[in-house]
Order: sequence, then structure tokens, then C-alpha cells
Amino acid sequence: MKISQIKPLICHAYRTNWVFVVVMTDEGIHGVGEATLEYREQTVAEAIRELDRNLRGKDPRNIEAIWHETYRSVYFRGGPVLMSALSGLEMALWDIKGKALGVPVYQLIGGLVRDKVPCYANGWFAPAKTPDEFAAKAKEAQAMGFTGLKWDPFGSAYLNISKAELRQALKCVEAVCEAVGNDVEILIEGHGRFNVATAVRIGHALEDYDITWFEEPVPPENFDALAEVKKRIRIPVAAGERVFSRWDYQRFFKLNCADFVQPDLSHVGGIGEVKKIAAQAEANHIAICPHNPSGPVANAATLQVAASTPNFHLLETMAVDVPWRKDICNEKVSFVNGLMTIPELPGLGIDLNEDAIAEHPYEKRDLRHYRGDLTDIRPENAQSYFKNPQ
Repeated sequence: MKISQIKPLICHAYRTNWVFVVVMTDEGIHGVGEATLEYREQTVAEAIRELDRNLRGKDPRNIEAIWHETYRSVYFRGGPVLMSALSGLEMALWDIKGKALGVPVYQLIGGLVRDKVPCYANGWFAPAKTPDEFAAKAKEAQAMGFTGLKWDPFGSAYLNISKAELRQALKCVEAVCEAVGNDVEILIEGHGRFNVATAVRIGHALEDYDITWFEEPVPPENFDALAEVKKRIRIPVAAGERVFSRWDYQRFFKLNCADFVQPDLSHVGGIGEVKKIAAQAEANHIAICPHNPSGPVANAATLQVAASTPNFHLLETMAVDVPWRKDICNEKVSFVNGLMTIPELPGLGIDLNEDAIAEHPYEKRDLRHYRGDLTDIRPENAQSYFKNPQ
């Protein structure tokens, strides 16, 4: 079996654009991956096209060899663009191998540890702005079966936060906690906003609530600053979505930066890389909770890792998505009582509809995190993309 073509597909998805990778072979088996790099989608698509010229004629089943050859062939290694392109490629290679052997990918990376994975919701809040609106949306998400809710309550604050902004954020946290009671985990997102002093101040304020974690409290470039915040607050810290290699993760673990580690399969090198990072985390007795806010192929790949990883803890799940998600792929996801079922189909268990993707071409989108419109991440007609028999 030989690779005959590697191509990117870009699909507009309202808050961003999904970037998919399709790897074709001379035997008619193809694989799909996802390399969605928010706000740099066209850049990573070009990086995927560059992979095509070097990998045609290679056996797609030799995943480790292709990964290392691709990584070493880029003199300036690492970073989000290369690692995202490599991630999408690697997922597609596993998809091909699973399809060729007639087994789900999890069977090739350690076998089944669990057949269902606990999920928490992101995106459940759109387009809430006030504490009361967040509380109402939280009740809706709880009724959908979610037992964990994550959001960023900090408005447009950056580095510092005023007393008024912090009071408003805490009112939002309190309103959601009161709305859902004690049965739903509360996860507070920082999006790498704050300096050390402000992150510590917020962490202390959040101690009044039963918070599962405070995510990315400081910008991602400085592991020492993250470790300092973790040391000085008494609520757990989650981080790692903007760490782009297993080598970077070595220092992350050495400094004891987080209680929960969040590699993103679409940015850190793919399925095999997350398995290696998870093993590093396991050796440090740290749970892995993959960052997973992207599209359907990334979700399918992340489920395969969650199924086969002993120290997996929680999966990030978008509560609703654009209505055309069901058109651009044959995704089959079952979500019941806060648990997503691992599919039994060969490969990643998902395929793409290129004609439908073409109906939703690239649209420019910009980062919203510091503009005050962070919650506007879903259209009014957003809907569930999974089966929920409840």
C-alpha cells in the first residue's frame, strides 16, 4: 500500500474553520484526520500540501517512521503549524491502518480500558452575557445530561482584572453553581489571560466554590509562572493545550505545572504523541483530560485515545455545533448520562463528505477572547450532533 495523495479540506464552522486532512492510497483505502488551527487555518492547510510532495509513495502503515521523517525534515521544528499539520496526517494514517485491519484504532494503541468516557461541556453558554443568562443556559446543559460545565467568565480582562470585573465574574460562577447544584462539576477557563498576581488573586477568590479546576490561568509561554500560580492557590490547575511536543511536556512535568494535563490531538502531533504524553503524565500520577473543542474528526480520534489510556479522566465536548456538522461527515456519537460511547467501527469510525464541505468554504474569523464577545461562538440554529436517548 502506498500514499497517492495528501490534501487539506477547509470547512467554515462559525467561530473558526475546521481543517481536515485526507490521505489517499493506491489500494483505494483513505484516511481522515483533523488539523484545525484556529485563526491560522489557511497556513496549516498549506503546510499539509507541503507534506504531500514528500510522502507520496510511502507505506501509510509505517506511522512512526513517517512521523519521525516528517518531523526531522523541518529544520525549524515544533510550533503550532508544523505540529498541527503533522497531527492531522498522523490521525489519517491510523485511520487507514485501522480500516485495512478491520479494527478500531484503540485496538492498535493498547486495547480497550473503557467503553464509555465521561464528558464535560464547552460552548453550552452561547450567547449568555449576564449571570442570570449563564444560569439558564447551565440548566439547559444539565438537562442534556452534562455533568461538567466549563466556561470563561472574565469578559475582556487581560493580564489584570478590576474589582468590578472580578465581582461580575464571581457572580456568574455563583449563579451557575446555584443553578446546577452539587451534581455538576464546575471548570473555570482562564484562556491564558492573567499575570501571576492576578491569577493568584482569582484562584483565592474561587476557593469559595467547589471548583474542579482553574484552566490556563497565565499565558502559556512561561511554565515557571504557571507552576508558581499552582503552588500559591488551593484549587486544582489544568493546562497544556498550547504545549506542542512531548519534549516541551518534559519540562512541564518536571516543574509540576498542573494537576490535569490537556494535550490537544490536533496540535501536539496526533494520536501516538498523546499516548506518549499520557504515559509521561501517568508516571507523575497526573490525569489526562484532552483539549477537544474542534471538529468531528478530532473528536473521533480523541475518543480512541480516551478508550485506551488508563489515566484518562475527562473529555472536553462541545455541547452544540453548527447544523451542517451532520452533513459534512457520517459522525455517529452516542451520549447518555454524561458518557460518550466509544464507537466500534474500523479506523477512527468517521468519514467526510467533501461535496458538503465545499458548500461551507473558508470564512475569515478573528480571536474573540479579549473583545468581550467570547460567548458568541455558536449560531442561533446550533444543535446537538450526538444521539441522546434521554
